[in-house]
Amino acid sequence: MTDTMTGGPGVSAGAGDVLTAEGLRQILAECDPAPLLMSLVHLTGDTTLLDEFADRLEYSRPGTHYAAPVPGALPPGQYPEDVIADIRARAAELLADADPDAQPGLGVPAPELFARMARVATSQEVDEEFIPLLLEQAGFVTDERHVPVTVTPPTDFEVIVIGAGMTGINAAIKLGEAGFNYTVFEARDEIGGTWTRNTYPGAAVDTPSHYYSYSFELNPHWSRYYPTGEEYQQYLLDVVEKYGLREHIRLQTSVLEMSWSEEDQVWNVVTRDAAGVVEHHRAKAVVSALGMLNSANIPDVPGLDEFAGRVIHTAEWDTDLDLTGKRVIVLGTGCTSVQVVASIVDKVKALDVVVRTPHWIVPERTVVHDVPEGQRWALEHLPFYNEWFRLRSYWFASDNLYRLPRVDPEWAAEHFSASRENDMVLKNAQKYLHDSFGDRPDLIEKLTPDFRPYAKRIVKDPGFYAALKREHVALHRASFERVTPEGVYLTTGEFVPADVIILATGFKLEFTTRIDIVGRDGRKLADVWSGGEDPRAYKGVQVSGFPNLFVTSGPNSAPNHGAGHNITSEEQVHYIVECLQYLLENDHASMDVRQDALDEYNAKVDEALDETVWAHPGGQVNSYYRNSQGRPIVPCPWRLVDYWTMMREPDPADMVFVPANKSGEKA
Repeated sequence: MTDTMTGGPGVSAGAGDVLTAEGLRQILAECDPAPLLMSLVHLTGDTTLLDEFADRLEYSRPGTHYAAPVPGALPPGQYPEDVIADIRARAAELLADADPDAQPGLGVPAPELFARMARVATSQEVDEEFIPLLLEQAGFVTDERHVPVTVTPPTDFEVIVIGAGMTGINAAIKLGEAGFNYTVFEARDEIGGTWTRNTYPGAAVDTPSHYYSYSFELNPHWSRYYPTGEEYQQYLLDVVEKYGLREHIRLQTSVLEMSWSEEDQVWNVVTRDAAGVVEHHRAKAVVSALGMLNSANIPDVPGLDEFAGRVIHTAEWDTDLDLTGKRVIVLGTGCTSVQVVASIVDKVKALDVVVRTPHWIVPERTVVHDVPEGQRWALEHLPFYNEWFRLRSYWFASDNLYRLPRVDPEWAAEHFSASRENDMVLKNAQKYLHDSFGDRPDLIEKLTPDFRPYAKRIVKDPGFYAALKREHVALHRASFERVTPEGVYLTTGEFVPADVIILATGFKLEFTTRIDIVGRDGRKLADVWSGGEDPRAYKGVQVSGFPNLFVTSGPNSAPNHGAGHNITSEEQVHYIVECLQYLLENDHASMDVRQDALDEYNAKVDEALDETVWAHPGGQVNSYYRNSQGRPIVPCPWRLVDYWTMMREPDPADMVFVPANKSGEKA
């Protein structure tokens, strides 16, 4: 072994640095062994490494680790300590002797080899149906076009994208790559969607950073395993810069209304900019990338406007607000509230947390941890380490969790939890609660939900429980009854004096109903969806009577059992591009989903959702997942692999087309 190294096949020490043998060992000690082993296979091209280490691993079926654990059994995907030591030793040997000018011995694996590698990387069975999705979502390949591409989009085929958040940016990139002319209208003064709004203390993503990003833009530089809102916003800004999207984005420009012209087969779109200038645009297609949660949900509390101090919603945060030495009340205990409380507890004089309905809260080892330097080095410099790290991040946060919100009728008839798997989540959350507050039965009672896990969003603790133990912090199981200039009367009758009221009360569920959208026959989307109360869409994207309108993050398309919004964004944008290309290839002016196809699809959605805790929460649940009638309108009932597969290309049998040369006449 040499004393120093400067790199290897696809390997760099970074910025011309020279690594000593000891420095390399320190780096490898911070690397995850599974992606490290896979990287060694790529580095050397030696697939016998798979056989050597595979024989020393135990494999399980996805999801089975939520059954009753065997004493001494390893967590899913974790290697035994002796295997970890041997992988790191082998890596030290191979990397030290590597030729810095050589290319990796193995590039993107063929599907059969990739399946073998994925099995060893996860220590789980990986069925063939997952392989195309994993190759794409791990970043090995980009999304594959399915509709034949023989027609170049004409210059007058203009597409309008509404919103420049994660999905709008994704749509801009993919539309541009496919050759479509497009314009993105963004009402705010910067791109980023929710991450331009959520600037409150502690704002962070609650999905792993190495997965919650574009599959075609992996980022090895994340500083934390769960990124702060600021860091995630910077990632999006960097993507916009890389792809030169600025010239296509109109900031501070709101879409006021849009209407479909059957005669011209175009959408007439009206916008207004920051100066109040109103403009009219024509587009062959419109992509709504507004998301479903946009307007701050301000509770209607008597006297709130009369409060003498500061009232602020987390979605409308003032970064100049100084909470030092203030008496602060926080309303809410969802994901936002726990982040705020954990972040401000050391600054305030007194902190009162008011919760009407608590969430199930679970520990997450890495939620507040930085990515070690060795890990970051490997992500940037070792061949395909980043891709395999992302694959594991996705695998254990996606369809592995599909069974958790599903109801087993026999189990549920005799237990509070919904199933054996759901019960493991319940036991984990209960144990964490009791371990955290063993000497505070009052807090245990206040923080125990009366519904099954997953009926509302599971919250990962960034330090919330620890903050509640502080002497100057009080938790109230109540709500606001009325506000006076000096403070708040709670529904318990207690009065809490305050200088600042923080409303961590989330957003209104709106989908696209804020915009006046008029389709065929003068039908308004807001009316069709009962003002957003009962939205229905085909595959979560298309609505009958609204040709060439694509609603991303639409009803029943959110992956609430696992993974993140990023995969939904990519699935839906891929589908949209395929739909637009299909129009061109077949000389159609527009496509509109058939009403019977939409109804049939939603009947299947309802049937599948009826088997989940979203429909049967086991208690009184006030959640944005459900409408006022209790119908789940947000969650997607399918596995991620199922939804990904169905979004590969449009099904012409479910559509009504108007030929391009016969505008106004339905095919």
